[in-house]
Amino acid sequence: MRCAMGTPQVTEFERIKRHIAIFTEIGKTLTSSLTVNEVLEKIFYKVAELFNPENWSLLLVDEERHELYFEIVVGNIRHTEKLKNLRLKIGEGIAGWVAKTGMPLVVPSVDKEPRFARKVDEATKFSTESIVCIPLKIRDKVLGVIELVNKKDIAHHQYDLEILTTVADYAAIALENARNYEHVRRLTITDDTTGLYNARYLHEVLHMEIERARQTGMPCSIIFFDLDNFKSVNDTHGHLVGSKLLSEIGKLIAENLPAEHAGARYGGDEFVLILRNTSKEQAVDFCTLVREKLNAQKFLAADGLHIHITASFGVATFPVDADTKCRILQLADERMYKIKDSHKNDIAFQ
Repeated sequence: MRCAMGTPQVTEFERIKRHIAIFTEIGKTLTSSLTVNEVLEKIFYKVAELFNPENWSLLLVDEERHELYFEIVVGNIRHTEKLKNLRLKIGEGIAGWVAKTGMPLVVPSVDKEPRFARKVDEATKFSTESIVCIPLKIRDKVLGVIELVNKKDIAHHQYDLEILTTVADYAAIALENARNYEHVRRLTITDDTTGLYNARYLHEVLHMEIERARQTGMPCSIIFFDLDNFKSVNDTHGHLVGSKLLSEIGKLIAENLPAEHAGARYGGDEFVLILRNTSKEQAVDFCTLVREKLNAQKFLAADGLHIHITASFGVATFPVDADTKCRILQLADERMYKIKDSHKNDIAFQ
């Protein structure tokens, strides 16, 4: 009698222990990262480890556009590249409904579900039969949704649904923490006026790039430039206009600077560009492009000012010109001043 009664109690006890162990492990894993990419990678592996779904996706909320976009797509889905540009409005389809309401939804058969949107299937030539969709929610704010597609067995197991919900809850916390961390970090390394890196972080980036160049044997080039006659802009139009001008120049640099390179406001109206894996000849070519873009631009046109401004440029390259961070920066600065103190609006590279 006691044995018969004791067996289910032991089974239930073991189930609860396993439940707690899984929840603890999920929490440690997902909340131990402070970058968005690391969090996304851990969500990917945790879902795969716990549920082994053949087809699943993680959609995140684009708050500005009020849409969902596919961040992770796993499974036997052809033409998955088409999902990169495919978006769902909040409220559209199963995922959109879950994102809008913040409520999980289990759909055993999409044929009987009026909220199901077929445009994903039509774009990928996939056949969806069932969906389990769980929101990533924190403090009533939905950050995204996890969708398990054609994973019918989980729909009938409350235990698995609870674990998936826990994964989603911890993922939401981890994602929010990582985004907040990255936002704060961006504030500490970004120049408020131009949106480029600030001078303090410039030195960190330059140190890393010089070390990278030293290890790989590839060159690294520096462009140091200073705006010509910027003081006259402040004197004529005021410092507010001067700040707006610097902001537009920051945007011009950001729009023309490839992702592998870095741009910073060094101070005042001085800027530094760090060009990874770039020879002196390539750096001069890129510097010429920036100079031409700058010369062609009419700044603050929206304010009716149409300001034209030029700059003086200095170029130096590691290791052909110097072999230390400080010396390469100093050399580019010195070459820039040779131009600035003579005819301006030109490039010095030797």
